Amino acid sequence: MLRFQRRNLVFLECNMNYKYILIHDERNIRTVTLNRIDVHNAFNDEFIDEMIDAFENVSKEDSIQVVKLNANGKSFSAGADLNWMKKMINYSKSDNHKDSLKLSKMFSTMNNIPQLLFGVVHGHAFGGALGMISVCDYVISSHKPLFSFSEVRLGLIPAVISEFVIPKIGYSQAQAYFTSGLRFDAQRAKEIGLIHECVDESQLEARSEKLVESFLKAGKNAQRRSKQFVKEAMENFKDTKLNYTDWCADNISELRVSDEGQEGMNALLEKRSASWVKK
Repeated sequence: MLRFQRRNLVFLECNMNYKYILIHDERNIRTVTLNRIDVHNAFNDEFIDEMIDAFENVSKEDSIQVVKLNANGKSFSAGADLNWMKKMINYSKSDNHKDSLKLSKMFSTMNNIPQLLFGVVHGHAFGGALGMISVCDYVISSHKPLFSFSEVRLGLIPAVISEFVIPKIGYSQAQAYFTSGLRFDAQRAKEIGLIHECVDESQLEARSEKLVESFLKAGKNAQRRSKQFVKEAMENFKDTKLNYTDWCADNISELRVSDEGQEGMNALLEKRSASWVKK
């Protein structure tokens, strides 16, 4: 990994050479850029392998606090690659099962990284691309893109991504858009909870940078614990044997006595920025 400086910022050039994605580190932010421009960043076997590898790697890196996911070209992602789908026509049910598990692993690996995963959507997103959007913790989009769970128009269903999409947008919206395949705009994507903000295309980059700076004001440990807490909370709501109130109290009390929690509370009382906030 090579280190160099520009305008008092430290950049890290990662020695990760992928064919279909680009990796760039700036301070403690890693950017993963989809880069299959010629096919609108569609998935194939090699793309999926690269994404799994990239997100498995970043999940182990303690220095990275925020992972930004974006894309080059006109589209964010068209979902499955047509040539990849042609191969599936001749697959047995067993082969298709293995293939689906591999795709699911990509989404699971992305979903399970401890860092805040920030999605920036600049162009259309169809099919499996909405799975990638759904595993992001915070998503901003320009007003330009159209979105669609387009699988039904191919005689298929969005089964693999459903594990991540349905908790994000809810039963009613999933039923409406999974079964219809209708296209919807960024404003509608925001209304159903698929994305969190939509801005004019000219403002997307500036707003994205501002959001990243805001994300970095959080304590890294607290941010990671908060992400894990939400995932566990969804499961624990269903656990009738668990005293949910006690579980919540245990979690917050542990953080209050931690070094980071103590620093954050003292900073508030002393009317100063916490030690991890960029001066």
